[in-house]
Amino acid sequence: MKKAVLFLASFVATVSVAQTNCSDVFISEYVEGWSNNKALEIYNPTPNSINLSGYFVARYSNGSTTATVANSVQLSGVVAPYSVYVAVLEKLDPNGTGQEAPVWDSLVAKADGFYCPVYNTSNAFYWNGNDAILLAKGTLPATATANVTTSAGFAIVDIFGKIGENPANETGVSSGNDGSWTSGFPYSTGIGVQLTKDHSLLRKVGIKKGVTNQVSFFDPLLEWDSIPPVVVRLDENGDTLFGTSGNPILDGNWSSLGEHICSCDPSSSVAQVIPEDEFVVYPNPSNGLVFVKGTSKIARIQVVNALGQQIALYNHPSKSVLQIDLTENKGVYFIKVVTESGETTTKRIVVK
Repeated sequence: MKKAVLFLASFVATVSVAQTNCSDVFISEYVEGWSNNKALEIYNPTPNSINLSGYFVARYSNGSTTATVANSVQLSGVVAPYSVYVAVLEKLDPNGTGQEAPVWDSLVAKADGFYCPVYNTSNAFYWNGNDAILLAKGTLPATATANVTTSAGFAIVDIFGKIGENPANETGVSSGNDGSWTSGFPYSTGIGVQLTKDHSLLRKVGIKKGVTNQVSFFDPLLEWDSIPPVVVRLDENGDTLFGTSGNPILDGNWSSLGEHICSCDPSSSVAQVIPEDEFVVYPNPSNGLVFVKGTSKIARIQVVNALGQQIALYNHPSKSVLQIDLTENKGVYFIKVVTESGETTTKRIVVK
């Protein structure tokens, strides 16, 4: 244990960099969904486009203090200013079973890029709730066994979790492959609600940079909002829809992927001027009163909280500007708008 601690101290001291607010990309959403539904959303908080080919993702599995090239993958693509890039595990065979089960179609539709189709080549995107994830600058070496810290130009950009720690399943049970960081201090012993397993975590609005130094305790709720992996599908009246088996139909809870609200963006809380046949939801973030402007061609507006519970439903709103009062509770909400033509758009709203 002493050797591991000394290694981690050396690791952080050697490769962490002083990162200023809104100066470099960071992880804005973490998806650890059912089966192979794994994704990372990477946000660009700057006014310039950033090429992700100079960055990579590494997975520190089950409390490991090191990650090799085989645990990592080089990214690709360009992320626009104040925008995001969604990276998804590449499991696309509809006939796949077990560990080769396909990613759900709704998550596939959110992807900007797919990674790590073969586990034995790169297992970077096969995380469970007890794996730390590193987003770093650098070009990975060609040798699969090489340590990622030897990458050319290596620098830590963001750390999710705590490297070298394997959180337990529950109180009194030793750490295992299905452990998770939780809501209860010290966050690694199983006390409280498991948050990094079968959940999505959304970076809070006020976070302006990644974590570049090893934390003493990884509290998932310090910088993240937690939402469950699935939500119950509702009909046009807000009632639960059931499948042929008699069970509720479940949808992947990643409608927030593809858009991130961050205070780095100077226009994040400014209402836009829009044409008559379009709509906008503002302000965001909000102090509780949320407005939907341009409702003339909207058939239905549904408000859902972070647990997937319906808060309000408006059918054929007649007002040109609809006011939604969410002042009672702070948190994350999703406003689902269905137009008369059947098109659906979901907006994530943060109430401070």
